[in-house]
Amino acid sequence: MDTPAAPAATPLLDARNLHKSYGDRSVLRGVDLSIRPGQVKAMLGPSGSGKSTTLRLINLLERADQGTIEIDGQRLGTVGGPGSERPAPERILAKQRQSVGMVFQQFNLFPHLNATRNVMSGLTTVQRVPHREAEERAVMMLERVGLGAHAGKYPSELSGGQQQRVAIARALVMEPKLMLFDEPTSALDPELVGEVLRVMEGLARDGMTMLVVTHETRFARRVADEVVLFDDGVIVEQQEPEGFFENPQSERTKEFLRHVH
Repeated sequence: MDTPAAPAATPLLDARNLHKSYGDRSVLRGVDLSIRPGQVKAMLGPSGSGKSTTLRLINLLERADQGTIEIDGQRLGTVGGPGSERPAPERILAKQRQSVGMVFQQFNLFPHLNATRNVMSGLTTVQRVPHREAEERAVMMLERVGLGAHAGKYPSELSGGQQQRVAIARALVMEPKLMLFDEPTSALDPELVGEVLRVMEGLARDGMTMLVVTHETRFARRVADEVVLFDDGVIVEQQEPEGFFENPQSERTKEFLRHVH
């Protein structure tokens, strides 16, 4: 007797039919994207293909023109029941954003705060965590990303790779369900890229759910569970890394890989 197949895990992120335009320019044209708990999904594609815009919609930094986004079954960006939904006010959006952490290309650290204060800033201002507890959690998170010895340093005293790791710690300390990375190594000198990617690999091993926009194809191949190619506002291919890189089905994917290799 055959054993029934185990049901697929319910997606942590479930984004459906996302559309986004800026004036006459259509940036997203019906994107469906989901990610399971503990999964790492790498998003590749040329500049302007819609990857970063997708992350900004998921993190509620911008509103989709059309489509829905759910995190852990909760609809984001709207309030009200079916048939009476309307855009959520900023105070609701701020609360919903706490389920998602985001790391940008630029580090966006406060220059007048040391590493510990940068990491704990969200805990004290958003979650109202007491100062001493927030400081302890911030130091622990800096140790997790390999910066325990630099907790008292200011951004100007840190390398670009160290600043990006502070930014990762700042997002992680809020205990998000999903981490978004938007080209986290693109602003770094080549010799500093590895230290950031190693931190991200460690997060993946620890089971963090991650959606990563990257041009680092070796990282995508080694760490991701699935690789997605965006082009002209749509997803043209989505496969496990081995199939994506060794046996792409789309001619556009084959062309893209010829260029990046």
